[in-house]
Amino acid sequence: MAVPDRRVVLAADHLTKDFPGLRALDDVSLRVRAGEIVALLGQNGSGKSTLVKILAGVYTADAGTATHGSLHFIHQDLGLIPALSTVENLALGERGLAPVRRRKERAHARELIRRFGVDFDVLAPISELTPAQRTIVAIARAMDGWTGDEHVLVLDEPTASLHRGEVGVLFAAVREVARSGAGVMFISHRLDEVTALADRVLVLRDGRLVEDVPAAGLTAGELAYLITGKRSSAVTTGPEARSDDEPLLRVRGLAGASVQDLDLDLRRGEVLGIAGSLGSGREHVAGLLFGSLPRRAGAVEIDGRSLGKGTALRHGMALVPADRRADGGVMTMNVRENLTLPDLPRFRRFGGRLSLAAERAAAAEWCTRVGLRPMLPERELGLFSGGNQQKAVIARWLRIAPAVLLVEEPTQGVDIGAGEAIRQLILDAAGDGMAVLVSSSDNADLIRMCGRVLVLRDGRLATELTGPAIDDHRLTEECLGATKEPHHV
Repeated sequence: MAVPDRRVVLAADHLTKDFPGLRALDDVSLRVRAGEIVALLGQNGSGKSTLVKILAGVYTADAGTATHGSLHFIHQDLGLIPALSTVENLALGERGLAPVRRRKERAHARELIRRFGVDFDVLAPISELTPAQRTIVAIARAMDGWTGDEHVLVLDEPTASLHRGEVGVLFAAVREVARSGAGVMFISHRLDEVTALADRVLVLRDGRLVEDVPAAGLTAGELAYLITGKRSSAVTTGPEARSDDEPLLRVRGLAGASVQDLDLDLRRGEVLGIAGSLGSGREHVAGLLFGSLPRRAGAVEIDGRSLGKGTALRHGMALVPADRRADGGVMTMNVRENLTLPDLPRFRRFGGRLSLAAERAAAAEWCTRVGLRPMLPERELGLFSGGNQQKAVIARWLRIAPAVLLVEEPTQGVDIGAGEAIRQLILDAAGDGMAVLVSSSDNADLIRMCGRVLVLRDGRLATELTGPAIDDHRLTEECLGATKEPHHV
C-alpha cells in the first residue's frame, strides 16, 4: 500500500459536471499519491468516463478544481500505427521531421521496453505483437522523456483485449511505473485484477464518490457490493437442452480464418458456449457462422435449410459482434433508430413513410425491457456508456426474435451490474426458445449462462464441457492446453 505521507500528484476537489437532464459528476474529491496504484471503479454511467475526460481536458467541470502534474493517458485504443515498428511508433512524437538515427533509436526503444522486464523485436510491426506487448509500447511511449517527479499514468480498461497469461505481463509493467515514482489510476471492470494490482480503491456510483478504501484484503465479492450497493444473488447456471431434441443449428466441417473442421449442434432453448485463448479460433466462430467472415468449407443449416452467402438473417440468425462501436451499432444514430433498423419496412405506412409513433412505441418498450439508463431513446447511441450501448445492440436483435442468436463477448467492457443484466437477457431469450451461441473470453459468461461449452485450441475442437465441469479452473486449464488429450465431460 502507498505510504500515506507521500506527495499528492493528482488532487480533485468538488468536481461537478452536468449534461442536459443528467448530473454526471456530483461533488467528487479524490487524491492520488506518488508510487500509488489507485483503482477507479463504478458501473457504466457512474461518472468514471466523465471524470477521466475532465482530467484529460475534453470536458470542463461546471464546478470544482483539479490540480496535477503531468498526466499521461492509455486508452483501449492505444493510438499506435500497426504497420510501423515499436522503434518508429516511439520515435514519431519525438522525432518529427528530424533526421533518422536508426541505431540510436533502436537502442533507445530496447532500453524503454526492457525497463518493464520484457524483451521483444522492436523492429517488428506493431500488428505482429501480442496485445500485452502493444500496451507496453503505448506505456513506454507515454513515459518516454519524463522529466521531474510529478507524473500520473491513467490506464482506461488496459486489459480488455488481453487473455489471462498476458495480464501478468502488463501488471508487472504497471508496477514498474509506480516504482518509478509516478501515480497510477487504473480503470477496470475485472474485479480480480483490481484486488491483484491496486493499493487503494475509489468507487463512483451515480456520479458521486461513495468509497475510498484500501484494496488490501478486499475480495471480488466485496468489491461488487461496493460498486452496486447490493449483495450478489446466487450464481445462475445455464440451461441444458434435451439430448433427444433435434438440433436447430447444425454445423459440419466449418473452416475459415483460424477455424478448422468444426462440427457443432445447437438446440432450441440452449445456450452453447465457445471458449479458447486468443488465436484459438474462438473469436472467429460466430463470424463464420453468420457469414461476416468468409467460409473456406463447411455446411451450416438452420432447421434443415442451408445458409448461403448473405442469407443468415433471412433464415433467422442474428449476430451481436464483439466490437459494438465499430460493428454492433450505428453510434451517430439515436437508440430508437438503432432498435428499428433491422426491419424498417414493418414501420412503414401508406405512401412509404416511416411511422415515427410506431418506432417510438417499439423503442420505449425495449428500452424498458433491457433497462436502458438513462431512459432516453432519442439520444445518440454513442453518448451512452458501454453497458447501455451493449443493451441497445442486443435489444435490436431480440426485438425481431431470431431463431438463432450469436453473441460475441457479451459483457466485454461493461460493469458488473450491466453484465448481470445482459446475461439475464440472454438467459431469458433461451427460456423463450431461442437457440443462443455465446463466444467469450470471460469465464464468468460461460459459467453463468452455458449448459455446454466447446473449447477450441489451434483452430480445432479440443474439449466439450457440460454442467458442473464448467468451472473457472477447468475452463482456464482447457483453454491453455494443460490437459493431455481431447475428451468429453
